[in-house]
Amino acid sequence: MSTVPLCPVEARLLFQTACLAFLFYASRGACQLAPASPDHPWHSYEEREFTREAGSFRYPAFPMDPAKTYSLAELIDLAETQNPETRVAWERARAQAESLGIARSELYPALAAMALSQINSGKTLFGTSFYRQTVGNFEGGLELNYTVFDFGARSGRISAAKAEVLAANFAFNNTHRRIIYQVEQAYYRLLNDAGQIDAAESSLTNALTVQRAAEDRLNHGLATMPDVLEARSAAAQAEYELQAVQGAEEIARGNLAKALGIFPTVYLHEKPLDQLPIPDSISESVEAALDRAFAQRPDLMQQLAEVRSANARVKEARAAFYPTLSLNAAGGGQSLYGFQQSLPWVHTTDLAGGAGLSLTWSLFDGGARRSKLAKAKADAQASDARARASRDRMAEEVWTAYSNLRTAFRERQSALALLAAADQSYAAALESYNHGVRNLLDVTAAQRTLAQARSTDILARTAVLSALAELAFQTGNSIQANARRGGP
Repeated sequence: MSTVPLCPVEARLLFQTACLAFLFYASRGACQLAPASPDHPWHSYEEREFTREAGSFRYPAFPMDPAKTYSLAELIDLAETQNPETRVAWERARAQAESLGIARSELYPALAAMALSQINSGKTLFGTSFYRQTVGNFEGGLELNYTVFDFGARSGRISAAKAEVLAANFAFNNTHRRIIYQVEQAYYRLLNDAGQIDAAESSLTNALTVQRAAEDRLNHGLATMPDVLEARSAAAQAEYELQAVQGAEEIARGNLAKALGIFPTVYLHEKPLDQLPIPDSISESVEAALDRAFAQRPDLMQQLAEVRSANARVKEARAAFYPTLSLNAAGGGQSLYGFQQSLPWVHTTDLAGGAGLSLTWSLFDGGARRSKLAKAKADAQASDARARASRDRMAEEVWTAYSNLRTAFRERQSALALLAAADQSYAAALESYNHGVRNLLDVTAAQRTLAQARSTDILARTAVLSALAELAFQTGNSIQANARRGGP
């Protein structure tokens, strides 16, 4: 069987058609498609790839010693190291610092190397005949561009970039401030819930003691069955409350793990609440707290840096109304060779270059520069207003935190008095009941009051610590180098 060969045009068309078909079907197979129907989940090979990649986020490495009892200061150090939010803020600050480097690069000339090589071949008419001519060219050189003067446009951009770097750094500090506060609050909530477990266990012990006393009196004919049932009900209620606070303690551990940047499955031992010193008062005035907040709050510093950046943008926008003077220079070597039919090969080399100054001045742009300048001024005024609003909000936050701390101190003193009175009342009621001069209802009521007093005492102690942490957070003292961590 013989075949008819394709002509070059037909072969080229067939090859192009095959390539287009291959690219079409390849793109159809590689493109991302929407789910086929609304009533079934979407699954694909790409989903399995992401499932494998997600496995690397499952168990982050965290150097926790299960046998060690961690202080608050140690947990804060671990959180600042492991919490991904600090890494995000750090990388943003680093990126902003590189933006400053880009802005500063405009102060220096731009130097570029260039190379050109080309060969032109064709026929040239000479007389009554065409002759083939080949010309080769190779050039290499340097080109320099430099803005000599621009009436402050570059300095405005550099000043704005510097202020933005400061704002990013202050935002980084504020991230640490928030993480420290989150760890402190989660830690104190955990201590509160752990203390509530101890209080609930003591209350359950008291309830069981009352129950045994009622059952003993029933066996001796000195009490009635309703008394025993009332005592058993009080014991069951105490058991229920114990289970509830144990569940709350597990949730508090998960919240602390989240603040640390670890998984809730990592168990850690915290210092008991009884081992933490709790002050009775604060010697600092609210005016001093406000002064410290205005001097060291990183979020206020960030706002002031943004004001500085906005003012620098105004300077940059104003410079657009003036001309720009630039220097342009280029120089290099050139190598040429040529060949013409019936003539000998020729070659030459030379140096070429030039320099010049250019003055650029936009005379009319339809009001674009005026609008840009007005926008920059409005942005600067808005930044200043935001800074003033932040100052007022900060004053309110410091005042609230200071008031909450003073209230916590007073509640702590009241809780101590309530606990002492409730403990004496319960002991007297139980003793009187055992001697037959008080009924069981009085004893169970005293027992419930004592349980509530124990819970209130734990809550009052942790409230003081939380209020101290809140005041340190609102004044920005928690991120200072000389700030005390792990205590009031």
